[in-house]
Amino acid sequence: MRITRVAAFAAVATLSLGLAACGKEGTPTPEAPAGQSGAPAAQGDACTSSGTSFTPATGVDIAGSPTFAKIKSAGKVVIGVKFDQPNLGYKDASGKRCGFDIEIAQLIASKLGIDPAKIEYKEVASANRETAIKGGEVDYYVGTYSITDKRKADVSFAGPYFVAAQDLLVRKDDTSITGSDTLKGKKVCSATGSTPIQRVRDQKLTDPGGSIVEFKTYSECVSQLLDKKVDAVTTDDAILKGYAAQNPSALKVVGKPFTDPATGKPYPEKYGIGLAHDDKALRDFVNAALEQAESDGTWQKIYDGTLGKSGSPATAPALEKY
Repeated sequence: MRITRVAAFAAVATLSLGLAACGKEGTPTPEAPAGQSGAPAAQGDACTSSGTSFTPATGVDIAGSPTFAKIKSAGKVVIGVKFDQPNLGYKDASGKRCGFDIEIAQLIASKLGIDPAKIEYKEVASANRETAIKGGEVDYYVGTYSITDKRKADVSFAGPYFVAAQDLLVRKDDTSITGSDTLKGKKVCSATGSTPIQRVRDQKLTDPGGSIVEFKTYSECVSQLLDKKVDAVTTDDAILKGYAAQNPSALKVVGKPFTDPATGKPYPEKYGIGLAHDDKALRDFVNAALEQAESDGTWQKIYDGTLGKSGSPATAPALEKY
């Protein structure tokens, strides 16, 4: 069924992604999505989930975990999340939350014995994630949080539960762009100052005759793409899949990750669940929960019902236990 141009624009224009290469520091501040901070609500931004049921486990005990002791005493869990990433971590105009990251967060909560209704979501900006975890403001964080050695000095990670790579979002009917090597003469858009757009610039991927366009948010780039003012949007493929899943009749992810010229391998962004630095007992528990979800098909069901709506397949990554 054909989606009208107005509806397609409205669905995208209300969303903002102020991430500059999702796992990187120094990201721009996102604009408020529909229904928040005075931003107008728009048609077509309702959350949809994978339909996965999360039944709270019983008799859970994690010896030696101060975080779990806190959760058990409070009878609830406080989870740090994103709120403006379609099909990843999103809050619609009615206040409903959905997306791949949200459901991974709910999965872990259920394994901890917490009903989804007892989850308290706390929206934490990328720059404040380590502070929120270290200060106990959140019990754990799930929100396109890349595992890095630098961050491991302050917090710990379970996972990765997803490995992203830089890719391209294009219009569904565009067959001319099949990867980073086909950007000559094209207009490529990304968030201002982001690592992905700097990579395009450094590798001179748009020359000759092409151009680089930068906006504060990815939603502006997607609007420009739908308006045919740019030819492609680039950032982590997880973010791009979120937009494609929101509007699959108009957008698609190319599915050919950018590679490092020196190694020929993609630049990986390993998304992990952020935890207190010294809470190894909880980290081991969460890793076990992720491992079970991967083996019993729950991970795949969550992915297929969220980011998988983009038409881009994925499988669960190997965990890096430490």
